[in-house]
Amino acid sequence: MKKLFSDFKKFVSRGNVIDLAVGMIIGAAFTAIVTALVNYILKPLIAWIPGADGLGALQVVLREGDAANGVDPVILDFGEVISAVITFFLTAVILFIIVKVIVSVRDKQDKLRAAAKKAREDRLRAEGKLPPEEPVTEETPEEVKPTTEELLMQIRDLLAARGKRTAGGAEDKEDASKSEETKASE
Repeated sequence: MKKLFSDFKKFVSRGNVIDLAVGMIIGAAFTAIVTALVNYILKPLIAWIPGADGLGALQVVLREGDAANGVDPVILDFGEVISAVITFFLTAVILFIIVKVIVSVRDKQDKLRAAAKKAREDRLRAEGKLPPEEPVTEETPEEVKPTTEELLMQIRDLLAARGKRTAGGAEDKEDASKSEETKASE
């Protein structure tokens, strides 16, 4: 039982779980704010559109209700769907902005901690309490091996050059004998 409690304590004290709980609470609070914004500001603005008689213009009645017989009306309410979509998007945008701010603050904190740690280590090295920092050696990148296509192109080029030399060698001998004949005739 103690192990279970200690494991649970580790789980709850992790940053991610706490962040999730805070996110859920903030999300619920902002959902209430956005719902109020949609219901009390956006819906009246939609109802204010000329030709729309309130949000009833965004409804389709499939079956009229009959109160005497206890039959409820069947209505497709597009206005409520649009309101829910607007609520979702506004909530998502607000939460996205909050998360971006939190992440940027954490990144700045991490950079400050790293800078403070490096400054502390540099000070301790200067005092001789830490060994000198080992120089960072750049690793030589491994030679990139050519692909099969590149190898085949190299072989083709070598064979073509070899063929020209062989054929060129015979032509060179003929050119040399012609030039000797022209020199002799002069």
